[in-house]
Amino acid sequence: MNNLQGAFKDGPRAQPVEGETLLKIDGLNKTFKQAGNTLEVLQNLSMRIAAGEIVALVGPSGSGKSTLMQIAGLLDSPTSGKIFINGHQTEKMGDAARTKLRLDYIGFVYQFHHLLPEFTAVENVGLPQIIAGKPKKVAHKKAGELLTSLGLGERLTHRPGKLSGGEQQRVAIARALANDPTLLFADEPTGNLDLKTSEEVFEILMQQVRQRGIGALIATHNMELAEQMDRVLELKAGRIVPF
Repeated sequence: MNNLQGAFKDGPRAQPVEGETLLKIDGLNKTFKQAGNTLEVLQNLSMRIAAGEIVALVGPSGSGKSTLMQIAGLLDSPTSGKIFINGHQTEKMGDAARTKLRLDYIGFVYQFHHLLPEFTAVENVGLPQIIAGKPKKVAHKKAGELLTSLGLGERLTHRPGKLSGGEQQRVAIARALANDPTLLFADEPTGNLDLKTSEEVFEILMQQVRQRGIGALIATHNMELAEQMDRVLELKAGRIVPF
């Protein structure tokens, strides 16, 4: 369905059932035109992620990991192929429906936290909730509770510039989880941190995904972290290959 009202229902969303398919990609292709040539970034790619499953995405730089994450997260469109998020077929949706689907079902964590520097931790985490339609007071209350659960109870009113790298990334994780997504996409979420902080942030991320029973796709170059996840997908030259 392409219209917003037909694609989604108002009211509380049911918690995902363990094993339920949350992300389904079939025959995905992505090409770019470059200097008159066609560059095939993703080729006939198919994959699934279920509720309660944490999947690592590995591969060399330039293999298409970030492109796949952007398309799966509805931030870019495929050249061809089908993408289903929580059972909703997305590739023919209009911009408004895709935006609502992202707000309702998807959370993102990036290598660089991308926090708004002029906003406090609570304001950064409250923002996606406000965009989704929650009153500011409600959004900030939930943001405070979420940040406190991640060990940032004494940092609620701090701006990003007053937080350490690990604290900034924990705020970014809280922001990604603020609208209770069923799918979490994390693109090198610990790639900008030192080893000790990287391990701490990764553990927090894993705990949150496990506790919520959601699905996660985490791109990483760290094979030690990848091997702690439920399974590993390796991307080479735009294709998923046996790991």
